[in-house]
Amino acid sequence: MKNSLLWKLLATIGVGTVLLFWAISWLTEQTQTKMSYLAQEHQQQLLDYGRQAEQAWLTQGEAALAQWLKALQAKEDTWAAVVSSRIVPLADSVIPAQYKERYQIGRSVEWKVHLDFNYNPVMEVPFLDADTHLLIRLPQRMRPGNWLLQMELLLQFALPLLVLCALSYILYQHVMVPLRKLETATREFSMGNMEVRVYSAVQDREDELARLALTFDQMAQRTSQLIYNQRQMLSDLSHELRTPLTRIDMAIDLLQAQPNAEQALQRLRYEAQTMRELAEDTLTLAWLNTESPQLNGDSFDLVELLQVIADDARFEFPDQGLHMQLPKEALLSHSNQQALGQAIENILRNALRHTPKTGTVDVTLSESAAQFELVISDQGPGVPEPLLLDIFKPFFRVDAARSNHNTLATPGATSGAVIQTGKRGGFGLGLALAQRQVQAVGGTINASNQRNNAGETSGLQIRIRLPRH
Repeated sequence: MKNSLLWKLLATIGVGTVLLFWAISWLTEQTQTKMSYLAQEHQQQLLDYGRQAEQAWLTQGEAALAQWLKALQAKEDTWAAVVSSRIVPLADSVIPAQYKERYQIGRSVEWKVHLDFNYNPVMEVPFLDADTHLLIRLPQRMRPGNWLLQMELLLQFALPLLVLCALSYILYQHVMVPLRKLETATREFSMGNMEVRVYSAVQDREDELARLALTFDQMAQRTSQLIYNQRQMLSDLSHELRTPLTRIDMAIDLLQAQPNAEQALQRLRYEAQTMRELAEDTLTLAWLNTESPQLNGDSFDLVELLQVIADDARFEFPDQGLHMQLPKEALLSHSNQQALGQAIENILRNALRHTPKTGTVDVTLSESAAQFELVISDQGPGVPEPLLLDIFKPFFRVDAARSNHNTLATPGATSGAVIQTGKRGGFGLGLALAQRQVQAVGGTINASNQRNNAGETSGLQIRIRLPRH
């Protein structure tokens, strides 16, 4: 049925509300009725007063009865009297016996007391002769309905509140159970479980939420198929790129034996190596973006890793200075040494590459209770402020005029110049890949320009924050 959940909610709320109002009205009426009668002990007390008055009158006379009435009025703080109810017809009138039997001057102790009246009624207790009656205004202590106000509050406020809360909880559970399953499935799907599905668990409902689950399953099926196809495409791309590159390498090896071919062969080898490493970086970046893996299986000393990277960098860039400010040790757990090392190496090499030969790259590692902070600062031309966020995009390049060098400028370099990873040329992948690798180990990375005393840009600063555990 279309909009079946809507009709379920309308029926439940509408019928439930009508039944609730009816139940409150019925319970209130029944409560008022039951609370309008005198308690059994009070009924018996009034009957006992009637017997006592009759006994005093029959055995001791009116004087004793008068004395007894005074004592009763003082005791109950009320009015009492004994009267005769002889009915004498006039003008040949006839009074039916049934009328005489039902005739009463006051209320019987078994009758209801109108609780809406703010005064107490006169109660009647007949003597045995049926012509004499004890009349007594109902003592205040015997008035029924002392808890009527509290019961009305309970029935008209507390009971509806509890019932509506229970009804709301039932409706909430009815709606939230499939939504929780959908939430769990969505979380698992976002964490890489492409096989998770929801519809089979809620298909019996046949309502809007079941259709939502079916839509999610269809989306998950299509998305997972796209991801599988992308993985296959990347695998095929890797194979198709590496195979001809391998053949190029073999051809170069054969040509090296021929005279006057060395320069061309070196160029070919360089281009082949560049293509190979570009393909590897692209595949790695695509894998990190697609899978969003959590690389947290290693524990190592970050200081030791930085020293190894720095030694290699000094050997490759002997003309630039490299100043390291490191603690004695920085034990990092639940991380990945290979991914983090490659990210730091890319950033450090680019910082050295785009720092003047007389300049220095500063590497500072500090720590707090929760994290390590690594700062790599160069003395290059920096990056235009509007592009500081864009430099982490794959294949994004800055205008060559921004660079101090005669090379194509890219934001992947820490100084805004050519991104190169190791021996590679600039393709705008360095910082993009470094960002994904740092994120994969649970860290964050950002870039900012340094300023000198004159307010001019004096280099780019890359800041990496890594959780200790």
